[in-house]
Amino acid sequence: MNWQRWEKRVKINFEYKNYKYLTDNTKELDENTLFLSTAQNKIYQNNSKIKEKITPKELIKIWNLEDIKIVGVTGTNGKTTTTAIIYSLLIDLGKSAALQGTRGVFANDEVVEKKHMTTPSILETLFNIKRAKDAFDIEFFVMEVSSHAIDQNRIEDLNFALKIHTNVTRDHLDYHKTVSEYQKVKSQFFLDDSKKLINKDEEKSIQYNKIGAYTYAVEEPATFKILAYSIDSSGISALVKYHQEEETFFSPMMGLFNLYNILAGIAAVKILTNEPLSKICEMVENFGGVSGRMEVVSQNPTIIVDFAHTDDGIYRVLDSLKDRELVVVFGAGGDRDKSKRARMGAVAGKFAKKIYVTSDNPRSEVPEKIIEDILVGLKGKRGVFPIVDRKEAIKRAITELKDGEILLILGKGDESYQEIAGEKYPFDDRVVVREILEEINS
Repeated sequence: MNWQRWEKRVKINFEYKNYKYLTDNTKELDENTLFLSTAQNKIYQNNSKIKEKITPKELIKIWNLEDIKIVGVTGTNGKTTTTAIIYSLLIDLGKSAALQGTRGVFANDEVVEKKHMTTPSILETLFNIKRAKDAFDIEFFVMEVSSHAIDQNRIEDLNFALKIHTNVTRDHLDYHKTVSEYQKVKSQFFLDDSKKLINKDEEKSIQYNKIGAYTYAVEEPATFKILAYSIDSSGISALVKYHQEEETFFSPMMGLFNLYNILAGIAAVKILTNEPLSKICEMVENFGGVSGRMEVVSQNPTIIVDFAHTDDGIYRVLDSLKDRELVVVFGAGGDRDKSKRARMGAVAGKFAKKIYVTSDNPRSEVPEKIIEDILVGLKGKRGVFPIVDRKEAIKRAITELKDGEILLILGKGDESYQEIAGEKYPFDDRVVVREILEEINS
C-alpha cells in the first residue's frame, strides 16, 4: 500500500470547492489553501490571510468519517499496551481496524507511520482516520489519548464509541502542576453520556458520568470481573466473568498490570462487537505484547527492557517479579517532573538487590544532577551504583549479573535514541544489550 505519509506536513492535499490544500497553520495559508479552525490555533485566527475556514466537525462530514467507531484510551500507564490489545483482538476477530499511538500508526497489520506523538493534532488524527478508511474501509479506530491532548482539546469533535480509563498516578506535574489538576483533566474525558469503561480498582482517581459506564476490576465488584488468576514466568491465566458468561484466557505476557490491560482489552472488544466472550478470550494468546514493554531481550541471562518511567510504573513492573532476585538499571528524564525522581529511587530500592542509576533522556539538564535527585530516595541503600553513561551502566550490570538474578532496564522501552543537550543520538537499550552479550560471549 502506498500511503500518503504525514512526515510533519503542515498542509495536506484537499480537493474541496476551489481549494487544493488544507492546513491548520496560518503560516501556510494562500489562495489555494483552506484553513482548519481548531481549539489549538484559536489565538491565531485574526490573521487576515484567512478567507474561509472549516471546523473539525465539518471536516469529519466532508471526509465521511461519521460511521468510524473511535476508541480512546487514557491513563498514566497502560495506554499503549491496552490499545494494542484491542487492535489485535479486533483484527483476529476479522474486523477492520486502525491504531494510533506512541508506537506509530497501523491499519490492518500494516505499518502506516513509525513512532508518533501519543495524541497528535486533530488534523493529523483525522488525516490518519481518513487514509485508513480509504485503504481498508476500517470500522474501528483505536487511539491513545494523553492528558495534554484532553487539556488542549486535540480531540475536539471526535465522537468516541468507547472511552477507556486505565489508571491515574502521579505524573506530568511539570505540565499539570498538581495531582488534583491532573485528575481533573483526565476526568473531563469521562463526563459526557458516551460509553465508557472504567477501571473499578482505580475508580477514585477520577470522576465520571455513570450513564453509559461499564467497569472492570481484579479486586472490586465490576461489570467485567476477574474471578481467579495465576501469574508466573510462563504468563497469565485467568477466569473472567461478564453477566452470565464466564471464560478463561491465557496470555504469554507477565505482570499483574498486564492482567488489567488484557481485561480492559477483552471488555472493550465485548462492548464494541458483542462477540461471544469465549471467542474473544480465545484470541488473547495470539497477542505477545508490545515492543519495549516487559520485552525479554535475553533468556540466559534473563534481561527485560521496559518503558516504566514513573515511580508507579516502576512499582508495577518490579512488584510483578518481586519473588525473584532483581537488578535494575534506570534513570529519569530531564526537563520533566523532578518531584518523582526520589520516589523512583525509593521504589527501586524497595525491590532491587542492585541498582545502577544512570542517564535516561537528560535533555537540557545536567545528567549528574538528575542522578543526584534519584539518589535522595536511595539514601542508606547498599548496592547502588551511579554511572552517568547509560551504555556503561548496562554493560556493568550485565557483567556483574549472578546466576538466578533478573536484570530490568527501565525508562526507555523501544526508544531508538537518547536526547542529550538538544541532540538525539542513536540508542536502543535492546540493541545495546545484544551487542554487549555478543561481545561477552565472543
